[in-house]
Amino acid sequence: MIAGEAADAAALGAPGTGEAAQDRATRLAVRARRPSGAALLALVLGLAITAGLAVTAAVLYHHNERRLLKLRVRELSLVLSGATQGVQTPLASAAALADATGGNAARFRTLMAPYAGPGRQFASVSMWPLGAGALRPRVTLGTPLARAATRASHVSALARRPGALDMVGLLNESPPALGFGYALGGGAGSYAVFAESPLPADRRSSLEQNSAFSDLDYAVYLGRGQHASQLLLTSVRHPPLKGLTASDTVPFASSSLTIAITPRGSLGGGFFHSLPWLIVIGGVLISIAASMLTERLAQGRMRAEKLAAQLDKLAAENRERYIEQRSIAQTLQQALLPSQLPRLPGLQVNARYVPAQAGGDVGGDWYDIVAIDERHVLLVIGDVSGHGVEAATTMALVRHAALAYIAEDHRPAAVLAKLADFVGGGEHDYFATVLCALIDVQGRTLTLSSAGHLAPLLLADGSGEYVSVKAEPPIGFPHSAPFREATITVPPGATLVAFTDGLVERRGEVLDEGLERLREMAISEHLGGDDLLAKLARDLTSDDHRDDTALVSIQWQT
Repeated sequence: MIAGEAADAAALGAPGTGEAAQDRATRLAVRARRPSGAALLALVLGLAITAGLAVTAAVLYHHNERRLLKLRVRELSLVLSGATQGVQTPLASAAALADATGGNAARFRTLMAPYAGPGRQFASVSMWPLGAGALRPRVTLGTPLARAATRASHVSALARRPGALDMVGLLNESPPALGFGYALGGGAGSYAVFAESPLPADRRSSLEQNSAFSDLDYAVYLGRGQHASQLLLTSVRHPPLKGLTASDTVPFASSSLTIAITPRGSLGGGFFHSLPWLIVIGGVLISIAASMLTERLAQGRMRAEKLAAQLDKLAAENRERYIEQRSIAQTLQQALLPSQLPRLPGLQVNARYVPAQAGGDVGGDWYDIVAIDERHVLLVIGDVSGHGVEAATTMALVRHAALAYIAEDHRPAAVLAKLADFVGGGEHDYFATVLCALIDVQGRTLTLSSAGHLAPLLLADGSGEYVSVKAEPPIGFPHSAPFREATITVPPGATLVAFTDGLVERRGEVLDEGLERLREMAISEHLGGDDLLAKLARDLTSDDHRDDTALVSIQWQT
């Protein structure tokens, strides 16, 4: 981008450009003053998204308000339904007392006096004998609101519904009221109790002071409809309710009540009520800011493309370097291993090295098969900790030291003891596991000693078992006791498979699982020599294994 601007400036200031340079400068100036198409597109998209979000927020807000209003009306329905017991309990108690005392007036007054009178639950409560000719109240507490004939007609209906709370609307009386009746029986000797609760003349109620109604306007109707003539209580001056409303019908005594409510404000909170407008304001501001930044982003695009090209070139160079380093690593590792295996009468010897697939570092695994004489062969296999050139250098040092000690004394324990003294004699930050196995070809015996290395697998007669050998501490760890040896007799035609831990170790599993997997695969394939090693190397090393692996097989010829 900077180079382009410099070139433009040079072109504009170069001699001989004339009108072409002037036209180029003019085009650049016009382009600088005019907003780019990308900026306009960003502004339009931002405003469109803002409008969609605002509409969505508004729709969700109204949906949530309707849902909350339905929940509130159900809640209030439960409140009204629970009020039935508050009316029925004193009336049922009074009716039971009247039946039990034969209509004793004094006891009736004593029981119901707290419920009747101005400012109490009922304006009046009266006791009526049933089945005794003309209906007349025997006892009346408080001031009756309805005419005696009206009350008598409602009491007579109680005989047909004993044991149930009866509710009637006395809405045409002055003042209007609700009547409640209760009788335990309908025959002679039974008594009915009739009570009246006054209603406000204008139906306006103070229930809005209750917390359940504090944020709602409401109207309560007698029956299942919302007829003005059946209005009982309301919190508004001019019913019916307007706007967003919800209603529910609640069984109440022998009738039912219908309650309708509407919110006075936002049930979900002021934030959600204002959210669509907040989205509009924020979206417009963000859209303007986005359109202003688009030009700057467009100017940096060419610079980013140039940088991406440089990074692609660098990545390609790194890939080539990685391939080259990996090839060098594998070549170096192979150079550090024996170039060829000895030909030994009575034995078939095969070996394989599998480099790590993840990373290009050289590993520290090695093996050697050394012919001691015509009947004795010494197998050495080991693994130096770490990776890289340092590990390979250390491996070469330990390997050549082992070969030198074998020339002096080929007993496995003696070789490991000298290696331990050699490595422990100086400062180092590595260790190595080493297995030495002395093979008596004609005597078919195997003498082993291990410095922290995994025991080899012995295959014979269709079965396989790991050789029982006591593993001493690895080379490089403090070790004062002499290395121990184990000697076993090998069956005719047996195969010994020695390996490093890269063949059996897996992330997330215990080592015993990998050893068992190797054993089962080795005895199930019925292969020998190089075919067996090829099968194990192919199936037991994954594409992303991070540790190199060395395998050696020695098969006794029958």
